[in-house]
Amino acid sequence: MKHFLKKITRIVPAYGFFPLVFSFVFNCLVYSGSRAVAGSWYHHNIESNLDLRLPFLPQFLIIYFGCYIFWAANYILAARQDREEVYRFFTADFISRCVCLVIFLAYPTTNTRPVIEGSGFWDLLAGWLYSIDAADNLFPSIHCLVSWFCFLAVKGQKKIPIWYKAVSFILAVLVFLSTLFSKQHVIVDVAGGIFLAQGCFWIGKHTEIWHIYEHIGNKIEKAITKYIEGKTK
Repeated sequence: MKHFLKKITRIVPAYGFFPLVFSFVFNCLVYSGSRAVAGSWYHHNIESNLDLRLPFLPQFLIIYFGCYIFWAANYILAARQDREEVYRFFTADFISRCVCLVIFLAYPTTNTRPVIEGSGFWDLLAGWLYSIDAADNLFPSIHCLVSWFCFLAVKGQKKIPIWYKAVSFILAVLVFLSTLFSKQHVIVDVAGGIFLAQGCFWIGKHTEIWHIYEHIGNKIEKAITKYIEGKTK
């Protein structure tokens, strides 16, 4: 375990390790926990006429599933920034999930999914997705929220080349489209995810709330460092 942590801290600094791991864990807790609590509650359908007119294009699922690689790469880049920037970013990320949790419980939403009648690869993939992922926890879209955070994570970093920032923006937009054309989300869900990410990112950048997160993170960083160094002595 010590050897593993030592290798990891060569990629992500010790101060970025806890925020990175905790963001993933907390995201899972919010998504799964709210579903466990509110899964049987009444869910509001906030589809618009435009949503109903959008075609079902299951081929977009390659982006819907593939975006996890995009998320991992850009969140690692976020965790490699200077200490203050790391804690500002992940403070924003944490606040956004807290807001999601409140909304998922206070105003559960759902949508109308298409009936899968085909037997092709993409139809079967869509059917499998629908079978494991219920039509709930839709507003705001966490897929869109995280994807926009991925763009914001690299947007202001001087060490990140412009081409990668452009690719991150394009990938984020493609994720937005994939949630709509796969009928996993509706337009309001997408907008909600983008605006929530942008708003929380602003809070992380322009307030001092991040110091609370840093205080906790520093203690864990010291524990990790002490644990790793203990092996070399």
